[in-house]
Amino acid sequence: MNDFIAIDFETAAESPESAVSVGLVKYRNYQPISTYYSLICPPKLYIRPDYTKIHGLTVDDVRHAPLFSYLWKNEIKRFLGKNLLAAHNASFDMKVLKAVLGYYELPIPRLPYFCTLNLSRHVWPKLKSHALKALARKFKIVYSAHNALDDAHTCGKLVRLAVEEFNPGKEIEEFLEYMEVEIKYLR
Repeated sequence: MNDFIAIDFETAAESPESAVSVGLVKYRNYQPISTYYSLICPPKLYIRPDYTKIHGLTVDDVRHAPLFSYLWKNEIKRFLGKNLLAAHNASFDMKVLKAVLGYYELPIPRLPYFCTLNLSRHVWPKLKSHALKALARKFKIVYSAHNALDDAHTCGKLVRLAVEEFNPGKEIEEFLEYMEVEIKYLR
């Protein structure tokens, strides 16, 4: 199967446990089949003004949002299952996931993931920029940058475009190996 889940977090500040939103898009055979989005009340109810300028979220937006611990136990963990995750600049999103799980003293699952930033560098090496916004512009993907759900959708669309362009018959794991993109594990 060619299943994966595109994931994106937005944060309130530099500290990775300060997640304020999460977007998830589940793909089956490279097609989106379901989505999940939630605002998150961060451990410290503060959002740096420069971060608000990036993602548009304010303290008033997240004040009454659920804590990540509730979302994880009741929604996110079930949505993710043991599926392969995809994230653009995965080191950031995996750091956030690990930090927020650690903050709430929740077990860190051994989830497989790969980085679409790394994938894009292998698939389209001649592009000047591999930033999500630049890739969306290049491939005419209309989205709202730094909205966690839109970022996750865009990430998944890039995976599908890469597969369609270079190896439409391969399973996702075979394709990543072919493109020399490592599957890592959250630990």
